[in-house]
Amino acid sequence: MIQDIAPRHLDNQYRNITPDAKDTIFFFEGNTVLASQNGDSITYPEYGDFIEKVKKASGTDVNETYDFIYLFCLTDKKIGGEPSQNDNEKKFFLALPKRKVQKGAFLGEMADSGIHAEYENIIEGYDFTGVNVFRNAKPKELAFAAITAYHLYGWYRDNRYCGRCGRLMFHGENERMMHCMDCKNTVYPKICPAVIVAVTDGDRILLTKYAGRTYRNYALIAGFTEIGETVEETVIREVYEEVGVHVKNLRYYKSQPWALSGSLLYGYFCELDGDDSIHLQEDELSVGKWFHADELDIEEDDVSLTREMICKFVNEHKTK
Repeated sequence: MIQDIAPRHLDNQYRNITPDAKDTIFFFEGNTVLASQNGDSITYPEYGDFIEKVKKASGTDVNETYDFIYLFCLTDKKIGGEPSQNDNEKKFFLALPKRKVQKGAFLGEMADSGIHAEYENIIEGYDFTGVNVFRNAKPKELAFAAITAYHLYGWYRDNRYCGRCGRLMFHGENERMMHCMDCKNTVYPKICPAVIVAVTDGDRILLTKYAGRTYRNYALIAGFTEIGETVEETVIREVYEEVGVHVKNLRYYKSQPWALSGSLLYGYFCELDGDDSIHLQEDELSVGKWFHADELDIEEDDVSLTREMICKFVNEHKTK
């Protein structure tokens, strides 16, 4: 999956530091990221290049117009390991315009809407590219870094002002949180638990297609966990709401961070319990269909939990 980048590791502990010339800068507008793309290879501006070209294009000091927030680093150091000169550390920062309200929203797979023409290039050699580019971008570790940065960008963008009293929020010095100096409100990064569900019946699996989305491939049933609900209850409820069937024998498979919707996904397999008639929730789904494993010709994409679960089922049940 997209997060499987071993032996590299994404160290997401916050550091109160400023960028060096060679550190990577992520700059987002809406559902786009400033990048240079050559086929499947994609690069992002370095801090030194970014500040030089912004000054050349606008004549302004970049530190007067942007805040640079440390995001994380890619490193060879294992979790809990001692730092060394061989960690091969690469640091990433978020550039946020000062005194500007940025538009945008987490729209799940609607983020696949591609390039937004209304966003003009701000530095030479780079363009705004839809964040869905991460699906095919190389190298994989940079693709994972970019989509993780997008998740954090959405949180920083939406928490500049206090949701309790409306005053300006300030970043914590020693941890990743936003703090209101007036009412003492404290806000940490938002992560939404959600489920991905493979409903099976012998050698059959239930696949769906979203309604009103630009993502057109077959998928599994998915949905967010509600307040006061266990993840297992979410599985049972979402399956019944979206396709009208009952399930049993829930089996947890794996989890995955999914930044397009700001989520942590929990993958479950479960079995049909009773009638297999499908009754679609049409505002959510356009298609719901049972498939025999031998009917599916599908390959791993090395990106999504959904694709991995479908492939796992097919490989375990196909007879041809």
